[in-house]
Amino acid sequence: MDQGRPEPDLIIFDCDGVLVDSELLSCRCLSEVLAEFGFALSEDEALELFLGRSTKAIEQHYRDLGQVVPDGFLPRLKARVLETFAASLEPIPGVGAALSELTVPCCVASSSDIDRVSLSLDVTGLRPLFDNRIYTAQMVRNGKPAPDLFLYAAEKMRASPSRTLVIEDSVSGVQAGKAAGMTVWGFVGGGHYRARDGHAILSAAGADRVFGRMSDFWKGA
Repeated sequence: MDQGRPEPDLIIFDCDGVLVDSELLSCRCLSEVLAEFGFALSEDEALELFLGRSTKAIEQHYRDLGQVVPDGFLPRLKARVLETFAASLEPIPGVGAALSELTVPCCVASSSDIDRVSLSLDVTGLRPLFDNRIYTAQMVRNGKPAPDLFLYAAEKMRASPSRTLVIEDSVSGVQAGKAAGMTVWGFVGGGHYRARDGHAILSAAGADRVFGRMSDFWKGA
């Protein structure tokens, strides 16, 4: 980090696409389960519409279109995602080493539910690095891009928003962090950015810095 810029008092990590390389798996599951219920949505469309959003955003999207997602959809989607993650989920390359080298308190704040985040961290071996410092959209009234979740996490971690750094991979997450008055770094090292200009996307959303490798966490910051 720059000599003239002090380290933050807290670092908040998003989970999907930042700690674990899950976004493409999630979008594939969403597309497949929607198809089972008669809704056509490609994996690319799922990525564009719902990256960084909670399942409430999925329901709201179809409600706005005058369609109702059946009651069995969310349980089926959750089961499919957990099954897929247990079999195939991998950590973001280098994230374990980057986290182990941090001297700043950190936590997770994710739009996913607690079961999914817990499984993600357990499967990838990252859980011991966070213990129970996990906060999800279930714990607040409004999910990202609203600032509620990040403000809640900072309050629980007893950190000032102005002294908090957020690591995010989605437009909604970047917007949420900035709305919370926090510094936000965009991360584009997940598989979902291989065919997209993540640097431009997250910079346009307001990210203070964008980087693509966890091994470069502090480099040039």
